Amino acid sequence: MDPRSVGTGTAAVRRGAPDVAQYRPSRGLVARIWREFARPYRKRLLAFLVTLLAASGLGVLPPVIFGQLIDRGVLRNNIDVVGWLFAAAVGVALASALANLLQRWLAAYIGEHLIYDLRARLFDHVQRMPQAFFTRTETGALVSRLNNDVIGAQQAVTSQFGNVSADLTQLAAALVVMVSIEWRLTVALLALLLVFIVPARRVGRRLQGVTREQMRLNADMNQRMTERFNVAGSLLVKLFGRFDEESQAFSSTARRVAEVGVRRALIGRVFFVTLTLVGALGVAVVYGVGGALAITQGAVSTGQIVTLAGLVTTAYQPLARLTNAHVEVLTALVSFERVFEVLDLPQRITSPPDAVALEDVRGRLEVDRVSFAYPPASETTLASLEDTDRARAPSDDLPTPVLEDVSFTAEPGETVALVGPSGAGKSTVLGLVARLYDVDEGAVRLDGVDVRDAELESVLRSIGMVTQDPHLFHESIAANLRYARPDATDDDLEAACRAAHIHELIASLPDGYDTVVGERGYRMSGGEKQRLAIARVLLKDPALVLLDEATSHLDSESEAAVQAALDRALEGRTSLVIAHRLSTVVGADQIVVLDRGRVVQRGTHRELLDAGGLYATLHRTQFGGGVPA
Repeated sequence: MDPRSVGTGTAAVRRGAPDVAQYRPSRGLVARIWREFARPYRKRLLAFLVTLLAASGLGVLPPVIFGQLIDRGVLRNNIDVVGWLFAAAVGVALASALANLLQRWLAAYIGEHLIYDLRARLFDHVQRMPQAFFTRTETGALVSRLNNDVIGAQQAVTSQFGNVSADLTQLAAALVVMVSIEWRLTVALLALLLVFIVPARRVGRRLQGVTREQMRLNADMNQRMTERFNVAGSLLVKLFGRFDEESQAFSSTARRVAEVGVRRALIGRVFFVTLTLVGALGVAVVYGVGGALAITQGAVSTGQIVTLAGLVTTAYQPLARLTNAHVEVLTALVSFERVFEVLDLPQRITSPPDAVALEDVRGRLEVDRVSFAYPPASETTLASLEDTDRARAPSDDLPTPVLEDVSFTAEPGETVALVGPSGAGKSTVLGLVARLYDVDEGAVRLDGVDVRDAELESVLRSIGMVTQDPHLFHESIAANLRYARPDATDDDLEAACRAAHIHELIASLPDGYDTVVGERGYRMSGGEKQRLAIARVLLKDPALVLLDEATSHLDSESEAAVQAALDRALEGRTSLVIAHRLSTVVGADQIVVLDRGRVVQRGTHRELLDAGGLYATLHRTQFGGGVPA
């Protein structure tokens, strides 16, 4: 039994896919698929189609040959005809095998290269999306686009396109031969099949629904495993002692997966058994009715009855598959539409055609009358990622200003500190300087050049950033450091780590710089990760350094070590520093105080204390009168 007979659309039925029963392809979708992805493979697609049609046509010949062998060879005692038809049957079998091998190779070549094209283009597009996209999009759902939907899209071009073409060809060829032999018997066989098609469509839809439920439950189970088996999730479970509850919740979902799997297997088997039964009844009709016609009317010969019996299955299987072919095709098209949905999201942060390449950057930073609101959810999320949509509030599409008319200047080598209460817009300023976002009004200039007019790569080369929780990949220390400068030598790594006050610790590890830091660097302490991040910035050697609360969650000893590393990292560089601990910005050349997205004060530490206002209030809150100003 051909597994394609079970028309479930399982290739692309998955969590987040629209209901195929309600789905209507967008206009121009097929033309776009051809233009952007399938056209480069048009010659191989043509060869693929030719081999499919050849294999389908060859599949009709064996029953015809065997019928002729009986009528013209066996019944007439003609050994020469038997020999020739035997050779013809062998030749058809060999040709069919060759056509099927060639078809499989072409399908694999086109399919795998199409998957590569889709994934490469998606990955490149997604990694260039603005940061708001990643803060609003569920990672697992996005990864599903690059895995499940890409495979579903590939099947739209190869499997579904090929299956429908092959089935139509095989069905047409079988029906032509059957009608030419005995049209009344062919009509009776088709009427019998119609009795099967109606329930088959219902079973197919039922099987599709069960498969969708199984995919959803599997996604839920996988999500639970992913969240509980990473370092942070496993730690949370242990700290709250939720072992039994987690096991029970997982077992409940896993049990439902098993129950749905049993239902799916049973429904699929019902489909299989029913089709087998109809095929057997069709063969019985051929021999019964055909035999009666042969005896009473001489309408058919013995060999023709054998041919018709052989063609019953040849016609029934493709016709049964075609009853649910529209579901398979639409499901595959859903995958392509979901892929295009990602590719159609605007990247926003790009280099203009006439971009200026920044060279020998001195580090003069100018934030000039900047206003900014984060882009609305409709421009930075995927509409059919159901988890994201459910979490999206109506207000997400109403941009709220985060910064209004913010201005300050940092001369080369100066340190400018941004302070203010939580939510004042400090981190947003850093994001605009690093061009994670673009300003709505005003400008951010580096050495007098608006960063929007500069080559994005040259802007990013000029800036180094250390965040509050620096990210490390699950790789070696050396690999994480070389992410900043792939051509860095071992001596370069050691020099940067010495400057960051982390070399001695690395040297004391059994594997030294080859030590794998673990997922997100969890094998390292907070202070050690900060110093590795600083070493990474030192290797990059940028003109402008951005520090986003780099010491806010460290103990006193770690803070002292990180602060010493920062002092070394900031030597001779312009720096923009965010710090809640005002003790770390006392020596800044300029302190800019933000409140509710506006600059409310600016000056040195001493000047701001003498002036009173928000800075003095923040200082009193942290130190009272016990710390000298």
